[in-house]
Amino acid sequence: MPHSSDSSDSSFSRSPLPGKQDSSDDVRKVQRREKNRIAAQKSRQRQTQKADTLHLESEDLEKQNAALRKEIKQLTEELKYFTSVLSSHEPLCSVLASGTPSPPEVVYSAHAFHQPHISSPRFQP
Repeated sequence: MPHSSDSSDSSFSRSPLPGKQDSSDDVRKVQRREKNRIAAQKSRQRQTQKADTLHLESEDLEKQNAALRKEIKQLTEELKYFTSVLSSHEPLCSVLASGTPSPPEVVYSAHAFHQPHISSPRFQP
């Protein structure tokens, strides 16, 4: 871009050198402003990207939270069901009535505790 004020500035300047200094200062200012504009634009883009990422992460966590709450509700219902089944079974249980303590592995096999919570027919999807 030609600097049109050189001719008018030279009439007011004492020598041509200060006019060229002003021109180079103007060029530096323009370059610095352009560089700053680009840096600000990149910064805004990074900020927008970060906000978008956080929003997506928040939505994902909300979904996970809802799924976990649903699972807690199902497990609570299953616990109530099995508690009632156990309560109704205890008076009829021959193992408990015999008075002979048996090892917990016999009454409650370790394998039974590793069954998925949805194995109960009552809680099948």
